[in-house]
Amino acid sequence: MRILSIMAAVLLMASAQAKTIEITVENKSKETRQAVPIVVDLRDVGLQVCSAIVKDSEGREVACQLDDYDADGIYDELCLICNLEAKKKAVFTADLLEEGSPREYEPQVYVEMMMSNKKIKATNKQDLYISSLTVDKGVNPYWMLHHHGPAFENDMVAYRIYFDHRQTVDIYGKYKRGLEIRDTQFYPDTEQKKAGYGDDVLWVGETFGLGTLRGWNGSQPQMIADVDHRTLSIVSRGPLRTIVRVLDEGWNGVDMTTLYTLYAGRRDCFVDVSFSQSVGDRQFATGIINVKNSTEYSDGKGLRGCWGTDWPVSEKDSAGHKRETVGLGICVPAQNVAEELPANKDNYPYVIGGIDKHLTYGITFASDNETFASQGAPEGFHSADQWYDYLKAWKREIENPVKISIKDL
Repeated sequence: MRILSIMAAVLLMASAQAKTIEITVENKSKETRQAVPIVVDLRDVGLQVCSAIVKDSEGREVACQLDDYDADGIYDELCLICNLEAKKKAVFTADLLEEGSPREYEPQVYVEMMMSNKKIKATNKQDLYISSLTVDKGVNPYWMLHHHGPAFENDMVAYRIYFDHRQTVDIYGKYKRGLEIRDTQFYPDTEQKKAGYGDDVLWVGETFGLGTLRGWNGSQPQMIADVDHRTLSIVSRGPLRTIVRVLDEGWNGVDMTTLYTLYAGRRDCFVDVSFSQSVGDRQFATGIINVKNSTEYSDGKGLRGCWGTDWPVSEKDSAGHKRETVGLGICVPAQNVAEELPANKDNYPYVIGGIDKHLTYGITFASDNETFASQGAPEGFHSADQWYDYLKAWKREIENPVKISIKDL
């Protein structure tokens, strides 16, 4: 019996396959790149990856992440993050295994979604955590969900997505670097505020908030209403990136899937929108909220930002809050900007077109409360000029990505 057991174990080991790949990342630009996301599509490697070990050129293990987008039990992507000086490259090796499970690394991001527990009065002690929720046509779970939808963060910034017909992107600003949402649940109490925790820093109402995609009827933005089913899900919880999925089924005869991806070490969030069929004959709208008394920057080619100060809540609910100064930014591919509209009382709007089935764009923000170093801001962003300089550098990075090469070893 023992011999049979040993033989079975040997056969099991033999059946598990492995592969080593080399990942070369080259920064051809004249600017240092910080927190560069490196993503490898595992669907092309020829095996079903269960675990991975990544090492740099010095043989040191590097934190990595495996993600399963469609929840079929098979990992679809490998992700790691690195810094690269100008005109430099980095080489990594990744051992991909068909056995084991992903290695655990210190979390650099966090995401949560939860139902409101009416038995718990404290807004930062809720405990009904969920990973996904689907509602039928006409159902609005906005008030059933704590902080109204999923919230996700890295140590610099935090975002949340409203679970209703607006699907607005809202933001949470920080004073110091660190993961906070697990503690504050987007609503810090008095003691937490005294201890230096951040808070909601933007009132969004019916506006675009920060880069929310909406419909366009030829003259006005249209909410994402009249869907057959609406689903919000947490796709990935880290340790290096969070991914939140919004699925709108049957919206004007098409299914729309939106992925929000936030990486460790970056203040920007990547928005990937996919449609179940071509929407090349349709137009959409996005942009950023016109923060009260804000100044505006635009390059006329898809990059737009503002810097302004307003209450982060409605004025009637402003007790316990202060006016917040923020910088907002959006970067849409120039070929998808059908029209840049003048600012109105609510938004700095774009009309978007020429999408076919897929659109990717970036959103970003900073709070004047920040005291920590960040790219382009040694002690945080505290002026419009400083913020607009960052936006210009941000677009240069988006339009000139690092080169990633992969080969088998």
